[in-house]
Amino acid sequence: MAHSYPLYVNVLAQCFCCRSLQPFHFTSATDQVVCGHCLRHLGAEKAEQRDADHVQLWLGQFAELQESLRDVTATTTATISERDDEIAALAAQVAELTGIVAGRFDRGPDAALRGLLETEVLKRAERKAELGQRRTDAAMAVLWQIDRLHRVSPADPQHCGCGKSAAKCAEARALNPLRQALGDWETKNRKLHAAGQRHALPAGHPDLA
Repeated sequence: MAHSYPLYVNVLAQCFCCRSLQPFHFTSATDQVVCGHCLRHLGAEKAEQRDADHVQLWLGQFAELQESLRDVTATTTATISERDDEIAALAAQVAELTGIVAGRFDRGPDAALRGLLETEVLKRAERKAELGQRRTDAAMAVLWQIDRLHRVSPADPQHCGCGKSAAKCAEARALNPLRQALGDWETKNRKLHAAGQRHALPAGHPDLA
């Protein structure tokens, strides 16, 4: 029976007899894939000897695997213990250095460094707040433009500005809880525009005409 293992190189293959991985060196595709332990098992009359030999072989391999597992377990346990000791030592160093740095910030030449750090933290907070305000302004400007299309005129309270019935316009109903906030936002930005300051009024606003 032909096999597909490479020729003229050392390979690990499963023996057709004992089913364990064994070293082979094939020189022909028709070489028997039977390990040296099992060559004496060929033939139906040798079944009893074959089974006994296989059990002995498997017991030996199992014992080797157990020994390897014990070695790996011991090595892993030692490595974990060393790692835990290193982590504890580094944590202690970090705590010590943190205490030293915190204590030195309040006196001597490091007071200037503390001032610089506090200034940088304040600047970052201000930039973050400014970005947040700009995002809010952009959202409010869009809502303001939508609101202009879906306002109900006192002259025709039955219809929305979009032409739908005021009672059936989903956009108008969604905007109703926001109209007070939109009005306050518009008033604030109209005052900023009148004072020549930065404002967020959209391009279509009457004050910009």
